[in-house]
Amino acid sequence: MGSTFIPAANATAADRHWHVIDAEGQVLGRLATLTARLLQGKHKARYTPFLDVGDHVVVVNAAKVKLTGRKEDQKIYRQHSGYEGGLREQRARLVRQRKPERLVEDAVHGMLPKTKLGEAMYRKLKVYAGPDHPHAAQKPVKREVA
Repeated sequence: MGSTFIPAANATAADRHWHVIDAEGQVLGRLATLTARLLQGKHKARYTPFLDVGDHVVVVNAAKVKLTGRKEDQKIYRQHSGYEGGLREQRARLVRQRKPERLVEDAVHGMLPKTKLGEAMYRKLKVYAGPDHPHAAQKPVKREVA
């Protein structure tokens, strides 16, 4: 029987790039898919499913991301303290007012693997509500959402 060829890649040899994505006017789901693909490294020829070969992603203007339809009033964000009766629910409109970064963070986090590897990928995501970010020294490349 044949065997599956795995490209000779390892996580330490992965050349990580920095990308900056402007979320202003972008649909949340499309923005999150692009971001998740960059974090996983699926855009690279040396993508390996069981290694973290993805890039760093900086998302700016998260407060101006667009939700389609009536999601602003109908989408519910839930978090649980772990105690009995500790469930908190908030509509997307309220989340946008209080912590707009959470809209993008939750959408991207849901698209990443639910493993230690997925958590390592998620740590390379930086989300900012406004247009400024402190990562200019890394020379991030501007990416457009299709």
